Amino acid sequence: MESLVLIVHVLLAAAIITLVLLQQGKGAEAGASFGGGASQTVFGSQGTSSFLGRVTAVLAAGLFVTSFALAVYAKEKAGSVNDAGIPSAEVIESAAETPAQPELPALEESSVPADSDVPTAGQQ
Repeated sequence: MESLVLIVHVLLAAAIITLVLLQQGKGAEAGASFGGGASQTVFGSQGTSSFLGRVTAVLAAGLFVTSFALAVYAKEKAGSVNDAGIPSAEVIESAAETPAQPELPALEESSVPADSDVPTAGQQ
């Protein structure tokens, strides 16, 4: 179900982008008032602003609904994180109180022969 909502969400987003790019800007109305060929438009002399505006508004509402649905799915998945094997806060705090290793390990003497080219801790 989540994949279906995600696919619809992506398709709605692509459709909104397409419709916004198809719409004319505010500056295009000045040319139409001087006989810019408004009678040759597909949607009548009023232009495409009302039709495309309504379709864009409907698609935007659908995008909001799918966004909300995806947020609900994400919240449900986040609620089930405790089942994924992550320890609780009490376990983490108790592990932090008891040191698992000594502070610093002791420096061991090396078994390098004295005539070797490798310097030991005491040589320079």
